[in-house]
Amino acid sequence: MKQTLEWGAMQPYQIRTDKPYRIFAEELERTAFEQFKEAMLLDTTVQGALMPDAHTGYTLPVGAVIASKDWLYPSYVGYDIGCGMSAIPTTFRLSEVRTKADEIFGAIYRTVPVGFSNNATPTRTLLDPAVLTDGARAAFEKRGAFYALGSLGGGNHFIEIGHDESDRVWIIVHSGSRGVGHGIGTHYMRLAAPDNKCREGHYGFEASSDNGKGYINDIAWVLQFALENRREIVRRVVAVMGECCTGSADWDKLINRNHNHVEERDGFWIHRKGATHAEEGMMGVIPGNMRDGSFIVQGKGNPESLFSSSHGAGRVLGRKQAKRELDIGEFTSSMDGIKARVEQATIDESPAAYKDIFHVMEQQRELVEVCQYVRPLINIKG
Repeated sequence: MKQTLEWGAMQPYQIRTDKPYRIFAEELERTAFEQFKEAMLLDTTVQGALMPDAHTGYTLPVGAVIASKDWLYPSYVGYDIGCGMSAIPTTFRLSEVRTKADEIFGAIYRTVPVGFSNNATPTRTLLDPAVLTDGARAAFEKRGAFYALGSLGGGNHFIEIGHDESDRVWIIVHSGSRGVGHGIGTHYMRLAAPDNKCREGHYGFEASSDNGKGYINDIAWVLQFALENRREIVRRVVAVMGECCTGSADWDKLINRNHNHVEERDGFWIHRKGATHAEEGMMGVIPGNMRDGSFIVQGKGNPESLFSSSHGAGRVLGRKQAKRELDIGEFTSSMDGIKARVEQATIDESPAAYKDIFHVMEQQRELVEVCQYVRPLINIKG
C-alpha cells in the first residue's frame, strides 16, 4: 500500500512511515512540507530531518537533510554547492573599528566585488580544474571561475564585522562557489533527470555509477573552491581593516562550515541543503539577519537531526513579496547604529523578511551550543 503524508490532528506535521524523521521547525509552509514528503517517500530514503529555519526551496526545502542508501540526488544539494559560512576572531580594537566604520565600509566595497561583479584579473590559487570530469570542467570554463574567486555574490551573501560579549571583533562571511557550483550543479541535475533537460525534481543516480562517481569527485573540488573563495574574501577584509586600524586575524581559529553538500557517513549518503554540519564538538556559524548578527556554535552531534543544525534564520517572506510589502522607513529604523546598505534595493534582506533568529536558536538547543553571539557593526551586501 502506498504510504501517504498528512497533517496530523495533534501534531502540525505527521508522516505515515516507519522511516525515522524529525521536524525541528515550528513554523513551516505547506509547500515545504510537501517537498519533504516527496523526498521521504522515495524508496532510497532512509532518514530525514527539517531544521528550524526550513522553508520552501527548489525540489527540496532549504533546511532539509536527507539520508539515502546508495543513491545521490544533485537537487538535494542545489545550485550553490559549498555555500557556507566562515568566521574568524581578530585582535582589532572595537572602539577603533567603530570609529573607522565608514572608512572600512567603503574600502571593502572597493576591494571585494559584490553582486554580479568579478575581479578584473583571475585570482591566484593552487586549485587545479584538470581533476574535474569533462562535463564539469566545461561548466567551470564557461563561468570564468578564477575571476570570481574572492567575490561575494548577491542575495543573502554578506560580509559582517561585529563583536562578541567580550568585545572581541569578528569577521564573518557568507558566500559560496559563485557561478562554478551553479554550472556544475546544473550539469548533474540534467544528467539525473529522465529527459536530461529539466534541472529540478527528485531525480538521482546510483553512487557507484559513472555519474555518481563523477559527482562525488566534482563536488569535492567545488567545496574546496567555495572554501578558497571565503578565505580570499576574509584575507581582503583583514587587509582593509589593517590599513585603517591596528590588529590582525587569528587564522588558526578560522571556522569554515558549508551548508550545501553531500557526504558519506555510516554507509549512507547525507544530503544537506541549507543545513549546517554539526557533529559533536564541531564549530559552526549560524547567521541571523543584517540587524541581529550571528552565532558561533559548537555541534552536539544529534543523530535525530542527522548531525546537522540550521544554516540561518530562514525566510518568512520571498524576495518579491518582501519588496512589495516591507516599508523602507521601518527597515531604516531597525538598522540604527549598523553601517550597511539600507535602501530599497536591499529591502528583501530586511530583518522583517526572516524568522526570529533567537526563536530559531531556541528550537535547536538539542543540536548546538552557543559559544559566542556576534553583534554587527558593519554589514556588506551585494
